[in-house]
Amino acid sequence: MKPLLRPLMLTWLLASAVAVAQAPAVEVVTPPAALHIEGIPPISTALAQRVAAYTEFRGHGFSDWHPTKAEMLVSHRDAGASTAQLFRLDTARGSLMPVTQGPEPASGGSYEPTHGRYIVFSRAAGGNEVTQIYRQGFDGGAAVRLTPVDERHALAGWRKPQGEIVYSSVPIDRTAQGGTRAQVMTTFWAVNPEAQNPSAERRKLAELEGGGWFGGDISEDGQRMALTRYISVNESQLWVIDLEGPQAGKPVQLLPRPGSNEPKAVYFGGGFSKDGRSMLVSTDRFGEFRELAVFDFKTHNLRRITAHIPWDISGGSLSPDGKTLVVQANVDGRTEMRFVDTRTWKERPVPKGTAAGSVGATAFHPKLPLMAYSVNSAQGPSQIHVLDAQQRNQPWTQAVVPPGLDPSTYRDHEIVRWKSFDGLSISGLLSRPPASFIGKRPVLISIHGGPEAQATVGFMGRWQYFIQELGVAVIQPNVRGSTGFGKTFVTLDNGFKREDSVKDIGALLDWIKTQPDLDADRVIVAGGSYGGYMSLAVATHYSDRIAGAIDIVGISHFVTFLNNTESYRRDLRRVEYGDERDPAMKEFLDRISPLTNAQKIQKPLFVIQGKNDPRVPYTEAEQIVAKVRELGTPVWYLRAENEGHGFARKENSDYQQLAMILFMQQTILR
Repeated sequence: MKPLLRPLMLTWLLASAVAVAQAPAVEVVTPPAALHIEGIPPISTALAQRVAAYTEFRGHGFSDWHPTKAEMLVSHRDAGASTAQLFRLDTARGSLMPVTQGPEPASGGSYEPTHGRYIVFSRAAGGNEVTQIYRQGFDGGAAVRLTPVDERHALAGWRKPQGEIVYSSVPIDRTAQGGTRAQVMTTFWAVNPEAQNPSAERRKLAELEGGGWFGGDISEDGQRMALTRYISVNESQLWVIDLEGPQAGKPVQLLPRPGSNEPKAVYFGGGFSKDGRSMLVSTDRFGEFRELAVFDFKTHNLRRITAHIPWDISGGSLSPDGKTLVVQANVDGRTEMRFVDTRTWKERPVPKGTAAGSVGATAFHPKLPLMAYSVNSAQGPSQIHVLDAQQRNQPWTQAVVPPGLDPSTYRDHEIVRWKSFDGLSISGLLSRPPASFIGKRPVLISIHGGPEAQATVGFMGRWQYFIQELGVAVIQPNVRGSTGFGKTFVTLDNGFKREDSVKDIGALLDWIKTQPDLDADRVIVAGGSYGGYMSLAVATHYSDRIAGAIDIVGISHFVTFLNNTESYRRDLRRVEYGDERDPAMKEFLDRISPLTNAQKIQKPLFVIQGKNDPRVPYTEAEQIVAKVRELGTPVWYLRAENEGHGFARKENSDYQQLAMILFMQQTILR
């Protein structure tokens, strides 16, 4: 035993050993074969049986409308399945008809846009995010891969009159000399999905420098495509490219206007108008929040249409007749639908009977007077609803609720606010356990990733077990750097200001101490990706104020992360975290990294990682596990050989949750 091992840790280890030694022989769970496990005690089948129901909530996601019929493509995990697949649904609350199959999840499904004879969809293997595009018919046959395996692809959309899809490709590092690239190119291609040899018959449309190019909407005549050049969360450019003709393959910058002195802003292209004369654009050029505007191709003017909504517009859909625009407004973490009459650009009331909750996708049918939207809330997972021509609402799917559970009784999220070290107001979502739990409740602080992301209102899924059955209060903070609170707020953690967001969690710990129903002595912090870094950082700064930390696919050292993340992501991440090639920034990043400060982690640590993660390589987990364990702090380690940036397979997620419950039992539930 190392002399550095502190008495508290010795007590924690001995308690674990004694509990295992004294416990009567019990039946234990057999871990999935793909899991590598270190330090995690055996898990009883009795616990697994108690938790099982909470792993069986299953909602539905909208993917696409059939081009001519009242039929939609739906994403869903079927009973007994490991991953989500695509299904057809042709009537309200009807039977789901399987389309895709296999061990890997399917996403991004889209019907062939003329007759709906087949679909194209996206799939990667083992969480590696080397996404491939496939064609899938409805005869139960095998899917046909349309893209080369040594590139990462993203479907941009359809050239409908030409019967082609357009997609982008970026190379992956394992195909590079030395496993990294000094320069990354994004290439756009067009191909007929029914080609005999799609990889050989594809046409190169354009090759652009950098990994931040994303295809947008394609005009109705298939002649032009919108492009976004993403530079950072606070800066992007809108371009357009001809797909045929003498100027084909030569992108033209629209916004900001080339040569202008306009300040940096965000521009994302939306849909082209039917006549091709204008385009919807999302931008924060005029203020703190992203609003929707209309870009006129002739005058290059922007007409603001949602300036009256003081929140980010996160999406939208235009009706086929062009008369109605539905936009999604992110109102303090809850997404609301707003209906706009495009003839007057005035907002009109949301139809009565629209389902309550936070809205996901919205989509008008291309031929029929139907509009689909998905919605979820604290009381249930995603369900799909349809509004008809008379604006009547009809549920098309019914979320699967396990027997014996009643999510309608689950409490809504509460928005809580606290002042940080510099007086800045920080907010978060608090989920309280049922009133039947008396006394001060233990707290799980769950920090979102990104960091350019946001904790939003919605169903907690399997995490509801922590709240309903263990009586744990869950707080999801939106520290500085989160999106949804304006373009200034999202920059407040950039570069040398990185640890200011960690101080926001310190202020949250202060706030918890003032709450009569929360136990400041029983707090655990958890997070994924950037949230994993935050969990590790909190464990180094506030180890005396937490009972333990859970790091899920988190960054442990910024310099090694920037060196090893996939090349197509590296420059985009440098804008957020800082450029490690600059000596001063490199010194700063090294100094603040959790790996450098591992000796300050004095409470038990649980690290969870996917071996195939291209964003935060598994080496980030391996090095923090080895260092913290070397210093004498208890560490549990769970690595999945068939996962990437988070666990997508149900069997792996189930085991992760059970292990987290054991970790809580030995830290905040004792």
